[in-house]
Amino acid sequence: MAVESSRITVEPGKMGGKACIRGLRFTVYDLVSYLASGMTEEEILREFPYLEKEDFLAVYGFFAERAI
Repeated sequence: MAVESSRITVEPGKMGGKACIRGLRFTVYDLVSYLASGMTEEEILREFPYLEKEDFLAVYGFFAERAI
């Protein structure tokens, strides 16, 4: 398993090799899509209780690194 960070993982064969949150079948793009649709962090955490507040920071950092 290739690790992007302790919270963002990339595993060949899982979710098409897309970046996932903590090895879950929940991609960073899924999280960003919910945010872009207008959901708040709190709403997302209620809807997906297996996510953690720290996951948001990891996803923001993931995209920030790629924006440079």
